Amino acid sequence: MKKILSYVLVIALAVTSVIGLMACNNSTAAKKQISICTPYLSSVTTKEMVDLMTDKLETEGFEVTVSDSANDVARFAADVETSTISAVDAIIIVSVDPTIIDPQIKEASAAGIPIYGCDAGYTEQMQMNASSDNYQMGDMISRYLFDKLGGTGTIVHLTHRPHPGVVQRTLAMEDVLEEYPNITLLSEHHVDVPNQINNSKEIVENLLTAYPEKNSISAILCGWDEPAIGATQALMEAGRDEVLVVGVDGNEQAIKLINDGTNLVATLKQDFDGMASLVVADLVKNLNGTETVKGEQYAPALLVEKE
Repeated sequence: MKKILSYVLVIALAVTSVIGLMACNNSTAAKKQISICTPYLSSVTTKEMVDLMTDKLETEGFEVTVSDSANDVARFAADVETSTISAVDAIIIVSVDPTIIDPQIKEASAAGIPIYGCDAGYTEQMQMNASSDNYQMGDMISRYLFDKLGGTGTIVHLTHRPHPGVVQRTLAMEDVLEEYPNITLLSEHHVDVPNQINNSKEIVENLLTAYPEKNSISAILCGWDEPAIGATQALMEAGRDEVLVVGVDGNEQAIKLINDGTNLVATLKQDFDGMASLVVADLVKNLNGTETVKGEQYAPALLVEKE
């Protein structure tokens, strides 16, 4: 009798263990998988957005995987395709034009995987993109600079047209420039990403060789803060304190240079936490079955000058 009771107890414990393991496995399986993909994790602001979204998503109970293709578009496309094949629950692309991976986005959409953008562009296959109103920011920072020059002078523009937000800022600058006939655009330069600070510094060093006279360049308008930092470094080393520099993003290094009274006089501080929050809030609702509105959502930007 004792042996029978012992066997019954062993079987009961084994069944309990199996049920426990099954519950554990089911719990793990139920944890939704989110894939964040970007080519630009080396960018301070891109990394900030990725980190913010990762923290917010993990707080919501999601499992997050981050893939950085280090400015390799083919690898970026492969990262998104791998996420689709892995049947993740959602894909977030950060700081990149979605049209460069249109086939992969269509493939993910066809598989029923919602695609989100953060500081990216938007296509109809995506669920939403959260960003600043980049055209408005381009308009704001251009008017600020042109007015600060008194409506006259010569400017250089540093940009990166593969980035959809920077493209919108560039288009706004071109439109605003038409309203200032006494502002002359000397040249526009493409900035490499990554290594954007050093590349911008080299560009400006070469420009200063081409324009050695004081006041031959009035200002440098930069599509985002890293080129503004590189340009400022080159100008300070050359003693060209008459040249004004503006940027966009509001990263810490840029704001410090502004407050230190350098050539960098202003930036537009984007609300990256606000963008991350918009993406996560929409994603959570969507995956919980709540209908959300597709399209662009904007977080406001604020002008930062010397305190």
